[in-house]
Amino acid sequence: MSAPQDEIALWQERIDVSPFQRWLGLQVADVGDGKICVTMPWKDEFISNPTPPTMHGGILASLIDLMGLYCVLTTGSLSLATVDLRVDYHRPAGPGTLRAEADIIKLGSKVSTAETKIFGENGKLLASGRGVYLMAG
Repeated sequence: MSAPQDEIALWQERIDVSPFQRWLGLQVADVGDGKICVTMPWKDEFISNPTPPTMHGGILASLIDLMGLYCVLTTGSLSLATVDLRVDYHRPAGPGTLRAEADIIKLGSKVSTAETKIFGENGKLLASGRGVYLMAG
């Protein structure tokens, strides 16, 4: 990938429509057909365990779900809802900016599947997951 800045700005506008997504602080880093990459800054509101500070798993699950959905949308398809979501936590997410990369696994007429991987600032895999999305039409 290496999308033009105007395309990245367009996807940023789409993500920023949602108050929840704005609160997460998602920033589109790159986008392509069936692919999207975002960053998300650390916020103290994400803390589940203060010692050491680690991020609540629900934040990571939300990020996996959202990026899977937007990955489907990058194909020009319309998704209506998440049908299934699987999340695997590989290590705790501590302070620092996260990077989420999503790719289409299968684009279908009834359901589509996308996979998302979340990495810490050190490049280590923190969580991964697959979402299945109900398609419109």
